[in-house]
Formats: sequence, structure tokens, C-alpha cells
Amino acid sequence: LFFFCVLPSSSEGFGVAERIVLLTFISAVILMAILGNLLVMVAVCRDRQLRKIKTNYFIVSLAFADLLVSVLVMPFGAIELVQDNWIYGEMFCLVRTSLDVLLTTASILHLCCISLDRYYAICCQPLVYRNKMTPLRIAVMLGGCWVIPTFISFLPIMQGWNSIGIIDLIQQRQFNKASNSTYCIFMVNKPYAITCSVVAFYIPFLLMVLAYYRIYVTAREHARQIQVLQRAGAPTDGRQHHPDQHSTHRMKTETKAAKTLCIIMGCFCLCWAPFFITNIVDPFINYTVPGKLWTAFLWLGYINSGLNPFLYAFLNKSFRRAFLIILCCGDERYRRPSILGQTVPCSTTTINGSTHVLR
Repeated sequence: LFFFCVLPSSSEGFGVAERIVLLTFISAVILMAILGNLLVMVAVCRDRQLRKIKTNYFIVSLAFADLLVSVLVMPFGAIELVQDNWIYGEMFCLVRTSLDVLLTTASILHLCCISLDRYYAICCQPLVYRNKMTPLRIAVMLGGCWVIPTFISFLPIMQGWNSIGIIDLIQQRQFNKASNSTYCIFMVNKPYAITCSVVAFYIPFLLMVLAYYRIYVTAREHARQIQVLQRAGAPTDGRQHHPDQHSTHRMKTETKAAKTLCIIMGCFCLCWAPFFITNIVDPFINYTVPGKLWTAFLWLGYINSGLNPFLYAFLNKSFRRAFLIILCCGDERYRRPSILGQTVPCSTTTINGSTHVLR
């Protein structure tokens, strides 16, 4: 943020040194986003264990959205920023802006779906989770993550609904007579600013906060149960030993997964909240937010597109193992031990009145 704010304004242009530094920084962000999100997608596609986890379907779709941001949106914004000129015409400006809004909204809707998936997995009984998160419901949720954003991106932007009442102001800022430069300006009126921000950020953010609050409360209860089990020690009845081990392992696993996803969601909100807050405030203060601040907040949000893969690598053991296998060309040291020839203990437990075999 400081880096962008100390740079000269667009009307003043950039010196050679500033252009080199800016281009290096932006190239690093784009490259990080492309390689990181590709790595996530390849890891889930190649790793059978990762494909079994329903949450990872949302993560792959999220990585695909972030990958599209880094390929279809960020490079053109970077060229305009460095060259201080938009050279691709008015129509492509609308398309690029629509893609920006579409993919940004899709990202946060995916995170909202992930939080709901984790809520049902951790706060509900296993059978409830299976009934709620069926393949059909997951497909519908994924479809919604991509279809809903079109109603606040391509539809209103291509129809010009966002510019009603402020067309003269937009045309003024699109062309700089002093430098003879054209810009891809995206300005929104008050109705569109409120509608877009509420749908794209505030409602999903509220749902995520509520879901993760319930997960946090449940995680604390799980931690208390783990302490009780550890203090009690191993029961004398051998038939109950394995279910307790299984329950303890499940509590630890789900609690850690919840914390990981909370950190991912937190980073997303820190990256995009400044932009969406400014997006609502700006129309009500006569569009006086400085252009440099808009640029800083926008690229702060773009950085999030390359941040999630690194959060997975550092915070999720399964993803870290899959990444190492890919990067080390399938090195056997990082593969899961084979279960062939191993003795897997079996025991029984009761879930919702039904007896199940645990392996």
C-alpha cells in the first residue's frame, strides 16, 4: 500500500526507475498467482485423497477463478498502470471490467460456500453433513458461485446501469488532455455501488462470520472433549478404545481445518475490505477518493489471488505433501505409506442409533 501511495500520480507519469520497480513488483504478483493456483488445481487432480474431500471441489473452483484473474484481468491493468494509457478500446475496457467484477465476486462466494461446508462438517452430525453436502448440492452451489456474479458484472456494466447519472464525470476522467492519454475508468453510481458491494462482499462476509463463529465455539468444545479424553486415559474395555481414538483424531483434524480456513478467509477480507468500503463511500463524497488510493486498494485485492495457494502449502499438511510430490517430480519420500500388507484395526461405534464399523 505504501509502495503505491508514494508513486507519482498518473498525470505525472513514471520515471525509468519507478517503471522498473513497478513492473518487477506486478510481474511477481502475477507470476505468483498463476503458478500458485495452477499448483493447487494440479495437486487436487493428481492426489486421490484430496479429491475425496468435498471442500476441495470449492478450493479448485476458487483457484480457477483466481487463475483467471491473474491471466485475464491483472496483465491489462498492469499495462495501463505502467504505460499510463489504455490502448485496447472502450469495448474491451467494459469486458475487462466485467471480468474483474465477475471473478472477484466469484472468489468471495466460493469462500462463503467453503465456510458453509465446514460449518455442516464440524458443527453437525456426520450423517447430517452427508445429507446436506450431496454431489448435486455441491454442483448447484458451485454453479451459483459463477452464475450469481454475472448479474452484477456483465449484465449491468454492458448495459451501462452503473454509469447512469455520472456519464459526464466518467468521460472527463477517461481522457487526459495534458498527456493525451486514455484510461479505462470504472465509476459507479450510488445504487450500483450499494447493490454490488452488498451482494459481492457484505452479505457473504456476514454469512462467513456467523459460520466461523459457530465453528469456533464448536472447536472450543472439541478441545475440551480432547482434554477430558486425555485425562481419563485409555478405557479398560478394548471395544471402546478405537472409537475414542477415532473421535479424538476427527476432532483434532476438523478443528485444524477450521482454523486454516479462518486464516484464509481473514486474509481475503483484509485484502478486499478496503476496496469495498471505499467503493461504497466514494459516491457519497462526490468521487473525491484519490486515484492512487484506488489503485493501491485494487492491487491489494489482486494480491489475494496469489496468496491462497501459499496459505494451503503452509497450513494444510495434505496440500503440502501434494505440492512437494509435484515439485519434486514424484519423489517417493513424500508419498503416503502404502496400506498393503498392513493390519488395519476394526471396531464398532454407534452414530444416530446405527452401528458402523470403523477401520
